[in-house]
Amino acid sequence: MEETQEHVRREFGTVEENELRLDVEKSEQVINALNQDLADTYVLYHQLKKHHWNVEGAEFRDLHLFLGDAAEHAEEAADELAERAQALGGTPVSSGKALQEHASIEPEDEDVYDIRTSLQHDLELYGDIIESLRDHIELTENLGDHASAQILREIIVEVEEDAHHVEHYLEDDTLVLD
Repeated sequence: MEETQEHVRREFGTVEENELRLDVEKSEQVINALNQDLADTYVLYHQLKKHHWNVEGAEFRDLHLFLGDAAEHAEEAADELAERAQALGGTPVSSGKALQEHASIEPEDEDVYDIRTSLQHDLELYGDIIESLRDHIELTENLGDHASAQILREIIVEVEEDAHHVEHYLEDDTLVLD
């Protein structure tokens, strides 16, 4: 029988020197911001998937496809955020408990709502995430981490675009009769 030995390579919350030459104190601040963004992004991802799975009605197909695409955008953003945190010498949040502890936003509960209410909940999350991303872009710029700022800028463009689409779905103009 082969013997295995468990060895922690990097304890969560610690920051190591990195090859990107951003000092540890600055890296720690950036990693904390990235981990919050990562946790927030996963909250959004799961809520979008919930709505993707539960959408019904005349606009089912279009909304189902949009919500699936928006969830994919969130998943891609999460990957970018996690990889950047790791590159800076940190450990990205990953467990459900850690994600919940680091998230600055609250998802809706487990109930299934009408699609208009669901999209309003999504738009609230998008707005909170956009504000946070703006703050973190400014933080990373001020710390001299221009690459993290650029990654966050690319993410915010996608987030704002998806939020704008949700806003359009919530407009009053529709072909569906009451």
